[in-house]
Amino acid sequence: MQKWQSALAHPNISLSDAIPILDRGALRIVLVVDEQNRLLGTLTDGDLRRALLRQQPLSTPLCEVMTTHPKVARHDWSKARMLALMEKDSLLQLPILDSSGVLVGLETLHGLLQKPRQHNPVFLMAGGFGTRLRPLTNTCPKPMLRIGSKPILELILESFINAGFYRFYISTHYMPEQIQSYFGDGGRWNVEIQYIHEQTPLGTGGALGLLPHDEIDYPLFMMNGDLLTDLNFLSLLAFHEEQSGVATMCVREYEQQIPYGVIESEGYQMRNMVEKPTYRFKVNAGIYLLDPDLVKTVMPGQIIDMPTLLQQQVETHQQVNLFTIPGYWLDIGRMEDFQKAQEEYASI
Repeated sequence: MQKWQSALAHPNISLSDAIPILDRGALRIVLVVDEQNRLLGTLTDGDLRRALLRQQPLSTPLCEVMTTHPKVARHDWSKARMLALMEKDSLLQLPILDSSGVLVGLETLHGLLQKPRQHNPVFLMAGGFGTRLRPLTNTCPKPMLRIGSKPILELILESFINAGFYRFYISTHYMPEQIQSYFGDGGRWNVEIQYIHEQTPLGTGGALGLLPHDEIDYPLFMMNGDLLTDLNFLSLLAFHEEQSGVATMCVREYEQQIPYGVIESEGYQMRNMVEKPTYRFKVNAGIYLLDPDLVKTVMPGQIIDMPTLLQQQVETHQQVNLFTIPGYWLDIGRMEDFQKAQEEYASI
């Protein structure tokens, strides 16, 4: 957002006076403001080109050719939300306004793609026994099984790191020493890792009660440590912020075909028959975004599963949103899933 003030202009200047501003600082935009610095419009390279193609003279006032309703961001938006809007609408620049409509900054696509650090904590669940993957898990915790040359948990960690996240918590229970000795404090990846050890299993949500609640100051990512996915975590974060719920659960669409003709009846009478119908369901994908206040409702030692925790929120009229994962997702719970992951690793 540096040097955006050099792109400011008043609406009555001519196109010829606007061209040097448009070129100044390589921002490729003119921010048209009034005396109170409220945004009136913008002029981009494209706007200028279209004005010249219409053969409008260079003496034309800026207010006659500017875009009067440009896409804007609010000052309290996260960078992830800004980036999601810019990618959705193919924008190169995004003016930032305060609650009164006063221009307070400018973001560029180039600047946002420099992978700024994301302050949201990430909680990776790695305490399971992996009983369905025995004998592989007799001597190795499931998240440490290797896909290609790396443990599953390292692939997950690196996918978050590549998106700019650096604050990690890892929950452990089964063979915790293998996980801790491999990942250490995260210094090898230039990130921070803390461990949350469950002495006894607390359910899929109970480990939230063992987190240092005073450190959970941004929405918390929570993810099972046995998943492979190409999910865009920044898009998920932007969705969560836009929807304003207490939690977002990632889901996958699951299809099930009935191999028979399904009869619809009323009493003893047939009303309809559907031959081998396919039913579609949304299933829990094991990835969540939780607001800090929700995380802090789970007490130390409390035994609770994530579906129960979220169902409690729904029953008390809190908003829990669903985000459908659009791309690759694989839950490595069975031996055939593990073999499939090995086969698909290169394309992932």
